[in-house]
Amino acid sequence: MPTVPRSARPCLIIGSIAIDRVATPFAQSDNLLGGAASYAAIAASYFAPTRLVGIVGADFPPAFLRRYRKHGLDLAGLQIDPQGQTFYWSGKYRDHFEGRDTLEIRLNVFERFSPVLPPAYVDTPFVMLGAIQPALQHHVVDQLPGGRRRPFILADTFDLWIHTTKAELLRLLRRIDLFVINEEEALLLTGERNLILAGRALRRLGPRAVVIKKGAHGSMLFHPDGIFAVPAYPVTKFVDPTGAGDSYAGALTGYLASVNRTDFAALKKAVVYATAVSSLTVESFSVNRLSSAGWSTIDRRFREIIALTRL
Repeated sequence: MPTVPRSARPCLIIGSIAIDRVATPFAQSDNLLGGAASYAAIAASYFAPTRLVGIVGADFPPAFLRRYRKHGLDLAGLQIDPQGQTFYWSGKYRDHFEGRDTLEIRLNVFERFSPVLPPAYVDTPFVMLGAIQPALQHHVVDQLPGGRRRPFILADTFDLWIHTTKAELLRLLRRIDLFVINEEEALLLTGERNLILAGRALRRLGPRAVVIKKGAHGSMLFHPDGIFAVPAYPVTKFVDPTGAGDSYAGALTGYLASVNRTDFAALKKAVVYATAVSSLTVESFSVNRLSSAGWSTIDRRFREIIALTRL
């Protein structure tokens, strides 16, 4: 199977782009390419032609742009503010990676970010809304066509938006097809204590399908045709979990675009590929391992996960 099938449809990734500084219990690294859109777009690019919408400042390193171009990303939607600085985030993971603390955050140009889709992007058939403010996610959906030309829309979120803009987030759920959320956020948003009940409750809020990420315990897909669960890939080199969830959502979007299908069978396969891709992200700081691994490694991990679940 080629990295990007000729029949693959394009996908569109909208989200944050950042320069990160990350500290873990074992190491730290500065001046890292980060942001949800970076991880998601690189992950998606293994499966389908990928378009990126985000904003950076004049300080955005040329090496990071070269990394995007290495993956063939369409950067017509990348805004570069020559007068501003790129979104900056610094965080530290606690012992045993049991949570993390934000040490410093500077929104910079991201504070004024208003995602505007280039005309060529408007008809993109598969769209991922990264975990930006729900108002900005709505702004993107407002620019997309409706009716028969309506794209398949995946949305991610962040616990901050559940606490501060819950009404806008709930309204968004009625406008999307697939909602990706982690376990803690799912329980917080629904008020449920049971993950199965939370998944069903989220589907009743609007999206046809829901994926709940459980970190080291895998993920679950909730769909009208049933529930599907997949374990995490057995990673032995755990360096930095930053961006793993974004890589998961990007790969999921990219795979669906590669087969141009969104039925239960396609979604199940997409979830397994997403699991394989996200397992690579945690093996290095930034996108380094994700970017260098290559298609053969992703496909091998996909097959290993299938073997793990087969009787």
